[in-house]
Amino acid sequence: MNNNLNELMDKIGYRFKDISLLKNALTHSSYANEKKSLKVKDNERLEFLGDAVLELSSSDFIFKNYKMDEGRMTRLRASIVCEPTLALCAREFGFEQYIKLGKGEELTGGRKRDSIVSDALEALIGAIYLDSDFANAKEFVLKFILNDLDNKQLFFDSKTILQEVVQGIGKEVTYSLIREEGPEHDKTFIVEVSVDGLIKIEGSGHNKKNAQANAAYAALVELKSKGIEIIDRLK
Repeated sequence: MNNNLNELMDKIGYRFKDISLLKNALTHSSYANEKKSLKVKDNERLEFLGDAVLELSSSDFIFKNYKMDEGRMTRLRASIVCEPTLALCAREFGFEQYIKLGKGEELTGGRKRDSIVSDALEALIGAIYLDSDFANAKEFVLKFILNDLDNKQLFFDSKTILQEVVQGIGKEVTYSLIREEGPEHDKTFIVEVSVDGLIKIEGSGHNKKNAQANAAYAALVELKSKGIEIIDRLK
């Protein structure tokens, strides 16, 4: 765990006036439970608030920048605010290292769990909102979550996009669990995705769903390198 909050604030480009809000956003329930005598609060209330700020910010961005019908806008927003996407965005600036976890959660690989990282990121958004205003919280969302959205969509919607691409060229896609690695409490799953006659490629993750998504993303990158059109599927 990294306790250097000034370093974190430098990374996100926002200086908290009330540093207790930042500390609260970083506090997982497992840590708060171990510090009950100190009356430490977990970040779940801030997460609730940040989720609402994130949903409004992403809805506004999608409405103004994408010419989609309501159904596609809803699916895109759901992809943006889901756990794997938020965890990906958080890890891009090393946010997970600042989260306060209980000893047991730390030992069982909690820092690698998408749910914990994404919840803390939403709590951070809520903390910025309370410390200042909606504009600053929205600016954070634009800078760290909605940036480079086409490439991120290729990642967080990789299975759906791959299915559409493969169907478009008259092929089929299959996923196979190849092996599992690591101790029981911190397993890594390796999945192979196959597009018949074109590619076989592997992806890994800390659960089967993430491993499939990573394999699908690798397959899309490979198909793109072979000249198969991908980007139009995002619009």
